[in-house]
Amino acid sequence: MEAKAIWQGDMAFTGTADTGFEVRMDASETSGGHNSGFRPMELLAMGTAGCTGMDVISILRKKRAEVKGFEVRVHVDQAETYPHVFTKMQIEYVVTGHNIKRDDVERAVELSKEKYCPGIAMFKQVMEMDYIITIQEAEA
Repeated sequence: MEAKAIWQGDMAFTGTADTGFEVRMDASETSGGHNSGFRPMELLAMGTAGCTGMDVISILRKKRAEVKGFEVRVHVDQAETYPHVFTKMQIEYVVTGHNIKRDDVERAVELSKEKYCPGIAMFKQVMEMDYIITIQEAEA
């Protein structure tokens, strides 16, 4: 994989990678930016949410779970001193659907964190990781 960040002036950058899509990054106004894009560390957390989310939804679809909505929420604690590294990550999987089996979701999460998601594989080596599963019954 190749990725790059191209400076756009002040603290703004446009990030691109092999797929060709672009994402804007910027800093807060107090840090010399214009608050016009994601912070780079936010993208690390979002990338992990997307990585594990794609694993879990793929597995649930193979199990023919009646998923009507799915959200992966990531909460990250960061060190108070520079370089403000991630110190703890909590990932919550919120699955909404009809008759969703907790065992199916737990197995999908387990496979993601132990086998498939490179984001989790990297981060669990350097910080504490917690996982929460919330299942909601969808309206008829």
